[in-house]
Amino acid sequence: MTVTPRIRQMADEIVQREGGYVNDPDDPGGATKFGVTIHTLRRLGMDLDRDGDVDAADVRLLNREQAVEIFLKHYFHRPRIAELPQALQASVFDMYVNAGANAVKILQRLLCEMGQGVTVDGVLGPRSLAACARAAEAAPEHIADAYGIARRNYYFALADARPASRKYARSRAGGKGGWIRRAEEFIAPRYHMTEAEFRARVASWG
Repeated sequence: MTVTPRIRQMADEIVQREGGYVNDPDDPGGATKFGVTIHTLRRLGMDLDRDGDVDAADVRLLNREQAVEIFLKHYFHRPRIAELPQALQASVFDMYVNAGANAVKILQRLLCEMGQGVTVDGVLGPRSLAACARAAEAAPEHIADAYGIARRNYYFALADARPASRKYARSRAGGKGGWIRRAEEFIAPRYHMTEAEFRARVASWG
């Protein structure tokens, strides 16, 4: 597994965005630290306190370097994000940590919209990777923005459908919430929503 300074920096930045330990009952991910969920620790068998089970106490014990290594191995290299065009890697990697295979499905739907027919299955196989390369070559200045906008739309759709998730998309003050700000970190400023546009988009939430 080759890890360049650029790739490690991407993982470090994800840990920074995710923050420390949280256990929000409205978050299906459950107990989470640095973006690593209890479900991930259980899947990897990481019994950090060696008490025979993997629970919230193990999540609390996770350190930053362990989180970075998990992301590099299981969220960057294993799903083949390393093989995507460089312009897409940071955003898809960040979204894979946040939403698992849905990050790839968002990309595959975008590819279909761009005329690159692929199966939307959440797996980066040879056909999806080849389609990504063609799309990036055809629109090198736009592919990253297009993915970021599709990602933002995905968050809006989640919040439309699940009221309990709206607090992640809209702040208590009514402005952009963490999900939307996070998506827009990977979108050129000219494509960011204005506050007026954002408030109009979420007005139906009440």
